[in-house]
Amino acid sequence: MALVDIERGDGYAVLTLNRPEAMNALSAALRAELARTVRAMEDDPAIRVLILTGAGERAFSAGLDLKELGSGASSVGDAVEVEDPVTALGCFSGPVIGAINGVAITGGFELALACDVLIASENSRFADTHARVGVMPGWGLSQKLSRLIGISRAKELSLTGNFIAAEQAERWGLVNRVVAAGDLLPEARRLAEDMLSVEPDMLTGYLKLIDDGFAASFAEGLALERERAADNAGISAEEIEARRAAVQARGRGQSG
Repeated sequence: MALVDIERGDGYAVLTLNRPEAMNALSAALRAELARTVRAMEDDPAIRVLILTGAGERAFSAGLDLKELGSGASSVGDAVEVEDPVTALGCFSGPVIGAINGVAITGGFELALACDVLIASENSRFADTHARVGVMPGWGLSQKLSRLIGISRAKELSLTGNFIAAEQAERWGLVNRVVAAGDLLPEARRLAEDMLSVEPDMLTGYLKLIDDGFAASFAEGLALERERAADNAGISAEEIEARRAAVQARGRGQSG
């Protein structure tokens, strides 16, 4: 049985963490297979968007496999020092949609934060239990979470280890929206298809501009935008007119 199930769509792939009996805990083997799978998707020109989810309805991922770590079969240091799935997701050039189907705990929370957009099922909950396990995060949670929900809320979550439910995660801006469990993957697929309908070069180029600017100061980000906007000079009037008409037609069909 594959530890990462792959379902290919038209331009996108759904990657499913496939250890439901262990709440999709990130064993060394699962981490390595997920990293390899994401790299393979990056090398496949037919795949431009990823959807990441977990098998079953209980868990997106319960985090690093504590049973494995407790047995000595792998070490905490391996998760940071050895090539990891969060780094692999960061190297994927297209958007990654996290379809959070259940609990996302600690390392599973970090894996969720490696996605560009999060959609949560009504069953999902989030918790950072690093402080309770006694292990410092190494996949970015301590820096990303405060930038997403504010430093005070991030401190509350990380220094208590408390869970927040999907609705609270939405109110805090951690997830884009909450849907019924049965609607989660259809909603993620619709979003992937929407993203795939934009100009192909913009899908990766605009994503990179947003990410590069977010990692810089505001002034540096504005300068970066102006620099990359210089490429707009190569777009012809005919191209603009055709795209304008397509945008207008699409807008008339959208209610909100």
